[in-house]
Amino acid sequence: MAVPKNKFAFSRRGFMLLPLGLMACKPGPAAIEISGATMGTTYNVTAVDQAGKLGTSDLRQMVEAALAEVNSQMSNWDSTSEISRFNARRTTDAVSVSPELAYVMNAARDVHAASGGQFDVTVGTLIDLWGFGAGKGGEHMPSAAAIETALASAGQEKTLQIGAETLRKTRPAAEVYLSAIGKGYGVDRVARALQSAGLKDFMIEIGGDLYTAGVNGDGMRWRIGIETPDALDRGLQAVVGVSDLGMATSGDYRNYFEKDGARYSHIIDPGTGRPITHNTASATVLTGNAMLADAWATAMLIMGREKGMQVAEAQNLAVLFVERAEGSQTGFVTTKNARFTELMA
Repeated sequence: MAVPKNKFAFSRRGFMLLPLGLMACKPGPAAIEISGATMGTTYNVTAVDQAGKLGTSDLRQMVEAALAEVNSQMSNWDSTSEISRFNARRTTDAVSVSPELAYVMNAARDVHAASGGQFDVTVGTLIDLWGFGAGKGGEHMPSAAAIETALASAGQEKTLQIGAETLRKTRPAAEVYLSAIGKGYGVDRVARALQSAGLKDFMIEIGGDLYTAGVNGDGMRWRIGIETPDALDRGLQAVVGVSDLGMATSGDYRNYFEKDGARYSHIIDPGTGRPITHNTASATVLTGNAMLADAWATAMLIMGREKGMQVAEAQNLAVLFVERAEGSQTGFVTTKNARFTELMA
């Protein structure tokens, strides 16, 4: 019998957690905090208005206008969005896309290539097949034949052609799911809106992906806590001081099911069409923007520590891996590279 765990429906990626404990120091009088719902998950924004001219309603209006634009282009939850309309097409004709969607898709192509195919925006059908799609709890064990059928319409290199301003399916049944990169892009889009309004000090978080700029209300770098990858323990594994960086954590410990003594998480290996089986429980990435941190955190978790560390060094990423200790149900081992060590608080 399958035992589902934590049946929330926050995204097709199955990012069912806020993996980053938001530990900004207590904000000063000029700090404004807002939160809300977006992209099937939640957002939190803290802005330090040094000039004291920005109101809560002003901040909310800016944030939600930016998010509405992102959702209209990239939401797999909205059947009228640009990406949903592309997915609904069952042709191999090239489609002109907005500059914003083209930007995200080209970034997805680059991370796909640099990760050896481990980051892949076409695995949504496999996530659904395993029961981890929107509105579902992971409790379905698909047959080998069903996995092979789903794999036939997945794989970026064989199913999509990504141009500077166009998208084209080479297999009509292919679909694009942007939850492993779109939330990060949404964070960056909000950051640009705040910067355009003259704000220099803020933190934006959407579903565990975040970007910080400047300093918090106490004039210090934003202090961000990384959760212990244990569904029953919301302790902290590490704390980092972050400024002018994107950050994301991907973990396998909130959205999973158990069957016949085996554990199956929502993190799907694009090569096998099956959940990952190695000991890496979470991967945290810091880099120049939230979009790339989002994508790379997923890729790192799929690759696991050994391969992931090699790729992180080649890509100049700050990365922290948390692995389950051999023979332990609750113990964890952390491994970080030099760039990550520099950011440890």
